[in-house]
Amino acid sequence: QVQLVESGGGSVQPGGSLRLSCAASRSIFSIYVMAWYRQAPGKQRELVALITNGGSTNYADSVKGRFTISRDNAKNTVYLQMNSLKLEDTAVYYCYADPPTFWGQGTQVTVSS
Repeated sequence: QVQLVESGGGSVQPGGSLRLSCAASRSIFSIYVMAWYRQAPGKQRELVALITNGGSTNYADSVKGRFTISRDNAKNTVYLQMNSLKLEDTAVYYCYADPPTFWGQGTQVTVSS
């Protein structure tokens, strides 16, 4: 079992930045994939970014060049640095781990002018 707790969400104007954190209750060293998903109102949950325990990353086309995912295995924490935020980035952001599969409770990110 692992608990994932997200933090860092909030409200920001377009063009602003936020940094999300996902703190795990135990070591994430052996967890192959850590990722961030998001779900906007009325839409399906979608993958935003993932990072393997080897450091390989993958991003949704919509966030490439603006978001950066990183993991600190020593701190059992995964981060999502979000820059140049757009209105369409508004969503609840969820932390994800696999295997085994675990989800965090989510943190709200609202981009509005």
